[in-house]
Amino acid sequence: MINKYYQVLTHILDEGKTQTNKKGNIKYLTNQVLALSPADLLDIFETHGIARKKLKTELQMFEAGITSTEQYRAEGITWWDYCGDQLVNSYPTYFRKFPALVEKIKKEMRESKNYVLFLGETGADTNQQPCLSLVQFQIEEGSLIVSAYQRSSDASLGLPSDIYHLYLMAREIGLPLKSITLFLGNVHIYESNLLNTFRLLKGDKDVKFVLNV
Repeated sequence: MINKYYQVLTHILDEGKTQTNKKGNIKYLTNQVLALSPADLLDIFETHGIARKKLKTELQMFEAGITSTEQYRAEGITWWDYCGDQLVNSYPTYFRKFPALVEKIKKEMRESKNYVLFLGETGADTNQQPCLSLVQFQIEEGSLIVSAYQRSSDASLGLPSDIYHLYLMAREIGLPLKSITLFLGNVHIYESNLLNTFRLLKGDKDVKFVLNV
C-alpha cells in the first residue's frame, strides 16, 4: 500500500479539476484532510526524498527571524531567491513567535487549552503570503496532537516539506506525538509537474519538480 502522501498525489491526478492562475495551469482538489500517525510519517520520510537537513536549517532560521534570502542561499536553500533580497512579512515574521509558544506549552502543559500559532496576517505588504496559515497544538493524555490549516498547497514540492516542518515543530515540544492532521483548502499539482508526478508514483526516485513562481 502506498503512503498517505502518495495517496494525495494519486487522488489529485485521478479526480482533480483544472484551473488556471497567474502561475499557470493546475490540477486541484479543495478541502482535503490528511491525517498522519507517527507510523504514517515514518513511511513518508522513508519512501520519499526530503531535504531534511536544509528543511531543519530553514525552520531554525525562520524561528530566528532571518529574512535575508542571501543567508538562506548560503545554507543551500535557494527556493526563496525569487522573493528578492528579503522575505517581507513571510514565514520568518511568524515563526519567530514559535520558540516562545513552545516554552509556554512546556510550562503549562494544559490539556484543556489549545495552543495556536497564527501565520499570514492580511492587509500587509508581502512577497510570499505563507501557505501554512495556522498550526494548533493540543495535549491529550500526555501526547501531542498537531492540527494545521493550509490555504494552498503545492502537492509536488511544498506539501512534503510542510509535513516535515510540522514534525520538527512537534519534536521541539518534546511530548510523544499522537498525530499530525493537515486541512488543505486547495491542494494542487502544476501542469509542468504532472508528468514527473506520474513518474514518481511509478517508482522513479530521480524526478525533479519545477518551482512555479
